[in-house]
This record gives sequence, structure tokens and C-alpha cells, in this order.
Amino acid sequence: MKLLLTSGGISNKSIRDALVDMLDKPIEESNALCIPTAVYAIPGGAWNAWKFLNGQSGAPMCEVGWKSMGVLELSALPSLGKEHWVPMVKEIDVLLVDGGDPLYLNYWMKQSGLAELLPSLDSVYVGLSAGSMVMAPNIGEFFVNWTPPNGGDETLNLVDFAMFPHLKHEMLPYNTMANAEKWAAGMQGPAYAMDDQTAIKVIDGEVEVVSEGQWKLFTP
Repeated sequence: MKLLLTSGGISNKSIRDALVDMLDKPIEESNALCIPTAVYAIPGGAWNAWKFLNGQSGAPMCEVGWKSMGVLELSALPSLGKEHWVPMVKEIDVLLVDGGDPLYLNYWMKQSGLAELLPSLDSVYVGLSAGSMVMAPNIGEFFVNWTPPNGGDETLNLVDFAMFPHLKHEMLPYNTMANAEKWAAGMQGPAYAMDDQTAIKVIDGEVEVVSEGQWKLFTP
């Protein structure tokens, strides 16, 4: 699976161009599945899920001109036979995974069976904030809000680095570079601080930063 891990969505031309290159065809010819699950675990989640799906979240994902879009709600999948959704996921061009709470998203990715399926997919995975962070080995205590049944801050471990999104965001006063440095000091591997004009592209283990903004790599 090809990964485009963003902080603020498809927010500029560089990120959009990277996405088109990964799709190997225009966005207008590509079919998407939208995953809002993570956002339900934060205040106002139901409203924010509607905004994400209707292109009103302020972080461009669903509104960039897809040929078609569907909604994949991970918390519903354990009650369904896999024949109802796995073929659809295997055929889709792109998964658009909303932000919210990364540990809640991690829990439902595993419970639903999607986490097990992800490495075998040929599609492009586009994460937004928590949708990107969930790919890391863990997220760090700074970002722990919803607590999983077994505790901890571990996530999917599908990339070998962690992410601190929304760097210097005007609505998130604690997301400073100083706090990013403190967070990174507690992480076991490489860690990126990234603003909403930055994304990380991962293909076959090769990592490339795509940015029109500010980012920093911290190494142990």
C-alpha cells in the first residue's frame, strides 16, 4: 500500500501532485472510500464527521474532485460478514482516513479487520492527522486522550516513524516546536513534527517529505 500521511489533508499543490503521482491517474478518475471513525472520539465528533464527508472540515480530503465516494465506518464492520466490505476495499483507488483520536482509530482498525488487510492493498492510503499518526509504532503520551481497553499508546506499526501533526496551528496553542521536541525525546524511533502544509509519502518503505510549510525530523 502507498501511504500519503498528511497533517492537514490535501492542502496544497505539492501534496495534490504527490497524490496524483501515487494514484497514477487523475483524481477525477479515481474512486474513494472515506473513513470518519476517529473523529467520533473527540468533542463534537458527529458534527465533525458530517463536515469531513461534506468537504467542510477545512482540511481538504473528500472535496477535491473524486469520481465517486463511499463511507466505510469501521465500528460497523465487526457485525458484518467480510463479503460485505472486503471486496470493495480491495477494488478502491484510495482510502481517505479522517483525523480525531488515533488510539480510537487504531482500536477499530484492528477490531474491524482493516488493519490486517492494509498491507496487502494496492490502493493509496491518505491519512489526515490521527489518520496518519495511526500508522506509527506509537503516538506518545502527549496525544493520549481516549484510552484503549489494554492501555498504552501503541498503534499499527506500519511505518517506523511517529508524527506530531498541526505544528504551530493557530487553534492548537500547545502544538509548539518546543513541545514537539519534548514529545520526540520520549519516542523510541524517528519522529516528524509537521504543519498542515506538509505530508509524508511512503512507497515500498521509501520515505519522502512533501511540504510547502514547516517540518522537522527528530532522530534518537
